[in-house]
Amino acid sequence: MTTPRGDIRTGIVGLGNIGRYHAERLLELDVPLVGGMDVAADARTRFARRYDVDVYDDHHELYDAVDAIIITTPNKYHEEYAVDAFDRDLHVLLEKPLAHSLESAERIASAAADSDAYCMVGFNNRFANTVRVVRNRIERGELGDVSHIEANYVRRRGIPGRGSWFTRRQISGGGALIDLGVHAIDLALYLLGDPTVAEVTGVTRGEFGSREEYAYLEMWGDDAGPAGFDVDDSASAFIRTADDRTISLEVAWATNRPENNEFVVRGTESAAMFDLLDGDLSVHSASTAGPDHLEDTSIETRQNDTHTEEQRAFFDSIAAGEVDNESIQQALTVQRVIDGIYRSSETGRTIAIDEE
Repeated sequence: MTTPRGDIRTGIVGLGNIGRYHAERLLELDVPLVGGMDVAADARTRFARRYDVDVYDDHHELYDAVDAIIITTPNKYHEEYAVDAFDRDLHVLLEKPLAHSLESAERIASAAADSDAYCMVGFNNRFANTVRVVRNRIERGELGDVSHIEANYVRRRGIPGRGSWFTRRQISGGGALIDLGVHAIDLALYLLGDPTVAEVTGVTRGEFGSREEYAYLEMWGDDAGPAGFDVDDSASAFIRTADDRTISLEVAWATNRPENNEFVVRGTESAAMFDLLDGDLSVHSASTAGPDHLEDTSIETRQNDTHTEEQRAFFDSIAAGEVDNESIQQALTVQRVIDGIYRSSETGRTIAIDEE
């Protein structure tokens, strides 16, 4: 038995920018938005005025009125709202990362496993048309055996306002690695077919946010100065899977180099190279048909709204009664990798990843 998307009453917890962005996608998909919750009164007022729905300062009241919840709060608060939703068997779309710490992420995953609800973690880049083309070519064997991925998510100057929750470890759990790196790690593992991760080594750095004065240019939000910044603004890491495939990772909020959002997926038959943000895609190989030669092919894909496609997949799974914990288990693996990179940076050692 299926449930039409239009019958899935949905609420949003966290009514800031990303919460409102999700609300707009709900309207596009004709999913009933019935309410929102935020601890900030001004956020509730703006949301109620824009969407003409009930708003609450207590999530329990909102949960009484819905079938599904989208959680877009700062990372530290994911656990409280997600676990309470699972206890009520409410379906959950939880913005990335899973949590601010590995321990919190494990508790969320445990609650999801005990629930009859469906959970999706918000790795929206999986739904980009470019990524879908690459994944399809991998599955058809056109790249051969994929053995290595170069994953870059590097801004030249794109640091959040110092003093915001993004730059306070107690709330965010980290900086550029947990904000941008979570996307890059998930996407690389997704394209590798979700392998078991064996070990990680990495270094995180706070080279820019800790300075009194610097040319940030693209900082958004108020600047509280170095006192409001205790996280990393870049990270370099190397990830090895149990079957000896590898990922090299570069992420940054701020660097002295051009922006780079390039992924290179290397296989034994060809390699795919694409830009995570603008969708440019090319395939590179060599051939012995005629004189030995190299082949480079550009592929044009249509840019799409990945959050809309993410929501469509979430609600369609609910409608079809497809309830599984695959998404949350994959997100837990990503959280373990992030935790391992931070521990590797602190100890100067390679960290074995326990996926049990």
